[in-house]
Amino acid sequence: MVRTASTMLPLGTAAPDFKLPECGGGEVSLADVAGGKALLVIFMCNHCPYVKHVAEQVKLLSDEYMAKGVTVVAINSNDAEKYPDDGPEAMVKEKGERGYAFPYLFDADQSVAQAYHAACTPDFFLFDADVKLAYRGQLDSSRPKTDVPVTGADLRAALDAVLGGEKPSETQVPSIGCNIKWKEGQEPQYFNPLGSA
Repeated sequence: MVRTASTMLPLGTAAPDFKLPECGGGEVSLADVAGGKALLVIFMCNHCPYVKHVAEQVKLLSDEYMAKGVTVVAINSNDAEKYPDDGPEAMVKEKGERGYAFPYLFDADQSVAQAYHAACTPDFFLFDADVKLAYRGQLDSSRPKTDVPVTGADLRAALDAVLGGEKPSETQVPSIGCNIKWKEGQEPQYFNPLGSA
């Protein structure tokens, strides 16, 4: 795996549009999930150790904030041909076993990941009620193979600010994770891996 940081898309960016298949059936678009108090878009996958490290907290945090009016959607953009553990069938299993209540979408052509400048898994994008980017950064400072507890502190602070009608601090730490598994020739220009991890 290649350790990769979030690209830190400019704050205030409007959420790029999407319409993607949900792993359990049907389709979900930006129009379907926008319009609430806030929108959290998570780029993630099934097999990445960084995602596995935070999965329990993602479940807890999403359940808690969905109850407060935040809409959550996850998108998997990995190349499922080379990484079948990230294919739609595996996504159905992952969603069921983790108990995720949010839609888990498959970005087969990777165009949505590119539109969001997503780079790693997990990569978090929090949009305010106007669907403008308010936070893009780490869940918290915990990483695999460290003793730092997974609390979701950074993302929780941003969510609380947005729900309170305030802007999160502009001092935001990039998320770190495995690189999105781009199809051959699909690596975007913004892709800037940090090295092996």
